[in-house]
Amino acid sequence: MVDPVSILLTFLFVFALSPEAGANSTEFNELFRPAWAPDHFLYDGNVLNLKLDSYSGAGFASKSKYMFGKVTLQMRLVGGDSAGTVTAFYMSSEGPNHNEFDFEFLGNTTGEPYLVQTNLYVNGIGNREQRHSLWFNPTEDFHSYSISWNPRRVLFLVDDILIRQHTNLEQRGIPFPKDQPMGVYSSIWNADDWATQGGRVKTDWSHSPFLASYKGFKITACEYPVPTAVNKCSTGNNHETIYLGDEARGSSRSQHRRNQLKWVQVHHRVYDYCTDTTRFPVAPAECEHHRH
Repeated sequence: MVDPVSILLTFLFVFALSPEAGANSTEFNELFRPAWAPDHFLYDGNVLNLKLDSYSGAGFASKSKYMFGKVTLQMRLVGGDSAGTVTAFYMSSEGPNHNEFDFEFLGNTTGEPYLVQTNLYVNGIGNREQRHSLWFNPTEDFHSYSISWNPRRVLFLVDDILIRQHTNLEQRGIPFPKDQPMGVYSSIWNADDWATQGGRVKTDWSHSPFLASYKGFKITACEYPVPTAVNKCSTGNNHETIYLGDEARGSSRSQHRRNQLKWVQVHHRVYDYCTDTTRFPVAPAECEHHRH
């Protein structure tokens, strides 16, 4: 006689080993959904891989939109010759006057350092690019990439090290993104018209498929509109969530953040729109007023 308990246990064991089991990852499925090319999603346990080949890239989006908080993804970038590819992690609102905060990881030829480009759009206007090298090989292991957004500033962090901040300077007449709810997105696509050495190096499809890997999805932010269920952002006691990762000015933690930013500026910043006099003969207004 067949033991029904044994059958159930066998089924659960096989299901846990199947690629589809990873699709039920609590972290991903509770927070995100495939946005395009779901056939280019590959699941390996608790790791999600997005695939880029000559047919398509892929992308996902958060199920909710948020007003302030902190978003973190753990990512392992495309290894080997990834020239022409871009893997992006970003927050964005909707419409022509949208706000957007970008991490864009620019592919490279084998042996060259990866570059990460950050950018901000405010009321539909971008052109605020910075590029940094990284102090580790981002293709060998997972590292944390975070965007922290509150009414005071936007922070870009790598392994919780501050690489860029954009401060609210509305008192000087400079717009700041604080009134549009934003979704969270990530994608991989072919951008060989600009991504590697200004587009001079093209994607070599003989190395495809290119895989960007994800785990450790975390959003500590205020959902918008506020859910009917009581949560930490609907009770009025949301200060801790809104300002997560952004310590008060003058604190020892704040000083540590400033030291981090200075170290990154000196050793790893390779491009800053504020110093690009070819593009901007007159520096953008925000460049004059704060270290960013």
